[in-house]
Amino acid sequence: MMHCSIYKSNKKELTYLYINRKDDFSNVPEQLLTTFGNPEFVMVINIDKRKKLAFADITKVRDSLKVDGFYLQLPPQSDVTMQHIRVNNTKL
Repeated sequence: MMHCSIYKSNKKELTYLYINRKDDFSNVPEQLLTTFGNPEFVMVINIDKRKKLAFADITKVRDSLKVDGFYLQLPPQSDVTMQHIRVNNTKL
C-alpha cells in the first residue's frame, strides 16, 4: 500500500508537492523547496487506490514517488483548465 502526503505552496498558486512520508522532505532538492516556499500540509492519500487525480497523471505521480521520492504538480495550463471547466459546465 502506497501512501503519500500532499503539500501546497505558499508562494505559487495551484502548485503542490507530493512526498512519500509526511514532513519528510529529505528527497526534495533544496532549490525546489526554496522556490516552493513553506509547504502547507493538505492531506495524505492512498495513491494505490486512486485511479486518477484532478490535474496530475496518476502514473507519473506514482513513478516519480518511487524513483525520486517526490512529485511536483505545477498549475495546469490555462487551456486545460478552461477545457475542464467547459466540459463540466456543459453536462446536463
